[in-house]
Amino acid sequence: MGDLSASEAHLLGMIKEYLIFGEFEETARQLEKECENKGKAIPKVPDSILQDPKTSNLQKDLMTSFEDGDHKVFFELWAQHIPADMRESDPVVQKLEFYLHIHFTIYPLKFSANRAEFDERIMLFKNYLETKGAALSQSAEFLPFYALPFVPNPTIHPSFKMLFQDSWMPDLKEKLEKCLSTTLEASNAPRLFTLYVSLQMQVQLAEMEMKASSYMRKFSKTQADYHNLIGVTAELVDSLEATISGKMISPEYLQGVCVRLFGNQSVAQSIDFIRPGTASSMLRASIPTLAKDVPLLPSLDYEKLKTDLINGSDRRKVALLQALRWRLTRSIRGEQRDSVLQAFISYDLLEFSSSRQKTVLQLMEYKDDVVRQYMARMINAFASLPDGRSYLSQSPLLLRNLLYYLKKEGKDSVTRENALVALQKLSLRRAQQSAMIRDGVIGWLVDELQDSDCLSDITLNYAVALLMNLCLRTQGKRKCAENPKHVLKVLTDLLGHENHEIRPFVNGALYSILCVPTVRDEAREMSMEEILHCYSKEENPELNRQIEFIIKQLNSEDERESDDEDDDDEEDAMEADLDKEEVFQPQLNELSGEALLTTEYLGIMTNMGRGKRKSGLPSRHSVDEPLQRPATPSSHRNTG
Repeated sequence: MGDLSASEAHLLGMIKEYLIFGEFEETARQLEKECENKGKAIPKVPDSILQDPKTSNLQKDLMTSFEDGDHKVFFELWAQHIPADMRESDPVVQKLEFYLHIHFTIYPLKFSANRAEFDERIMLFKNYLETKGAALSQSAEFLPFYALPFVPNPTIHPSFKMLFQDSWMPDLKEKLEKCLSTTLEASNAPRLFTLYVSLQMQVQLAEMEMKASSYMRKFSKTQADYHNLIGVTAELVDSLEATISGKMISPEYLQGVCVRLFGNQSVAQSIDFIRPGTASSMLRASIPTLAKDVPLLPSLDYEKLKTDLINGSDRRKVALLQALRWRLTRSIRGEQRDSVLQAFISYDLLEFSSSRQKTVLQLMEYKDDVVRQYMARMINAFASLPDGRSYLSQSPLLLRNLLYYLKKEGKDSVTRENALVALQKLSLRRAQQSAMIRDGVIGWLVDELQDSDCLSDITLNYAVALLMNLCLRTQGKRKCAENPKHVLKVLTDLLGHENHEIRPFVNGALYSILCVPTVRDEAREMSMEEILHCYSKEENPELNRQIEFIIKQLNSEDERESDDEDDDDEEDAMEADLDKEEVFQPQLNELSGEALLTTEYLGIMTNMGRGKRKSGLPSRHSVDEPLQRPATPSSHRNTG
């Protein structure tokens, strides 16, 4: 009876605790009154529940020590009152704690100019990085700060410029206040709430364990099938070796193998082993196969198509541009796609050679935004294939229009994105590289990449890849050498970007421009070797070896600026997302795509068959080295 009374008192205390925490004050008083009338005792509610954590002295003391730069008081309170499990496992708290260490480290430089105090704190920060902070060294966001202890004057170093901006400390203060409010409130949560959360987690854990058990059963079956297959394969190899010695394989042996492969005695017994190939045919029949013969698409009337592209309504222009692009992007790679592209080129679809006053190419300058966007999409599709790039390279006006899109269209414009991607693919060709360098594309790219967080992933990937391709040329390296500090700052910042797909292209650009003596001198001035060493801590052997090559280039005294004279443009850069986010949608009973082309624009014998294209030349650089040949993000993604 005593145990029951104690448990009841404990439960009543938890209920009262929750009511007070939830500000159900009238209900809490009524509970106390009824318990008193019935002679039931209620334990005293802890002070932490009665105290509002948002106005507590603890939070005030933490914020005061933050503003005063008193790191000793701050981290003593922080360690005492922020739960250890949160500091060790909560990524938000870990990230905040990292930046708090930076705040207290640079505080003397910002507010007192006390060098001795800064030197003392930088040693504390170094110790933090080597102990508790070491876990974050794998994050690209924090890697640059691991070089902070080795930089003599962080106030003028480009990598740490934002730490000394007026907005940095207020932003950090706001994040700290928000963290303290939620964390201290959570630590003072009533026991009833904690119990409920614990029960919910137990229910979720039970469900996850059931799912895990199911997955383990499936995995065990797959693993058993795999082991069985390996065993059968080994026996078959032994049997093949035995036939070399003249030993025969009996039908009974083959039937036993088939029982193990099919897992079904009746199926194995139905196989006629006297007829060779029966068993293998049944095995192959269980695997879906692709048709070997791919038909060519119907021929089109290209003269009528071009006339309607020029004189048709805006809606018809867009529908035709979409249908023609789909014919190229959705055709099957190989002879079918080759025949489509060769027909487009042979009939000069974009009218590069036309003497007419109005041409299809002039749609790039058309007044309607959607027509311009679909023209840019079409050009991007052409630029995805080697022969398409060769065709596009015939027109200087096309390149100028693409560059105009870059500089005049909005940052979130689909037209600009397609223009950039097309330019990057065209930069695989030497003549187009030279034209882009002359037109100032390198300077534009560096300025755009300075604010990389505002760019979409596609824009960022192709902008960095285009910059690298242009930097491979002697002209491009010299253009970078005109303002080396700006270019190096942008490239080193990009090394820490969360988008890891850009890293090979950033490495390639750095390696290339560091062959210029003036660029190397500037890189040494900004302590680039220390920064690069920080990034080599990541667990990526290939990128680490690339960084070793970059450091070797940085420390070399070689003054040769090699320039690639070849034009090996054999790369298929057709991406799966070329047709994404279509603005044009057909209305009810309106023809579109291939149906539109084959219904209204059928022609006679306009398909152009061709021999098989080479699959591409082998790479001329080791995967250990930074890229030293022009490439696109899609090709590097497929071969990396």
